[in-house]
Amino acid sequence: SAFAGFLVLLLVSLGCLLAEHLTPYEPDAIDLDMALRPPSRSHPFGTDAFGRDVLTRTLHGGRVSLSVGFVARTISLLLGLLLGTIAGFFGGRTDSVIMRAADITFAFPTLLLLIAIMAVVTPGMMSLFVALGVVGWAAMARLVRAQVLSVKEREYVQAARAAGAGTPGLVLRHILPQCIAPLLVVYTLGLGMTIMAESSLSFLGLGVQPPDPSWGGMISRGVAFMRRAPWLTLFPGLVLTLTICSVNLVGDGLRDLLDPRFATRRGGHDA
Repeated sequence: SAFAGFLVLLLVSLGCLLAEHLTPYEPDAIDLDMALRPPSRSHPFGTDAFGRDVLTRTLHGGRVSLSVGFVARTISLLLGLLLGTIAGFFGGRTDSVIMRAADITFAFPTLLLLIAIMAVVTPGMMSLFVALGVVGWAAMARLVRAQVLSVKEREYVQAARAAGAGTPGLVLRHILPQCIAPLLVVYTLGLGMTIMAESSLSFLGLGVQPPDPSWGGMISRGVAFMRRAPWLTLFPGLVLTLTICSVNLVGDGLRDLLDPRFATRRGGHDA
């Protein structure tokens, strides 16, 4: 299932990257004579109210959703890695301040917090990067802190400290490498949620602004034509669903492969 999810994610990503070579239309090319045409050979996903090709806009919209998901998730990873390492390694008042900030972030429902942030800034790609990245740091920081608290007390870390290793050397060479595996799993599993959050904000008009396409915005504008032209919401929604499911399958596969308990169970079954 993880391999199948990887293949689907790879196909969607390649389709979005090669959109110009896969369809002969421009995403913003208006042709009112072709408005609301059903799926056909020339327009496999049909056309919207302005005669724009839905397949072309879906592929170009995927660039936005995927790029926002990856960039925002990477920002969350870097913030969580930095703050979690500081909190776990130094402890004390520093740990308390960072963890209380994480608790405050967790106290708000994620979507409501994102809506509040986007309501006070100018909607756009950069705002999405910052909002989604900042909101997602707390879970990363807690995971890194727990790993650092566990690893820094191990014998080889104490031996390195006794041998004269400084703080940067201890953190970079002996502690952070032990955090990579769980962080990779959490990063992948949270990627689907980040893509969904971006689509939700765009659906509400707080994300990517027209005429730039995005999956959430296309679904939102297609709701008004649900009875007359259901393909306006069906195809972007289907691609969004497949993408999120494939990301989750890849994340589940990574978790199983990197979990020592799973490896032990698998070895027992093989025996």
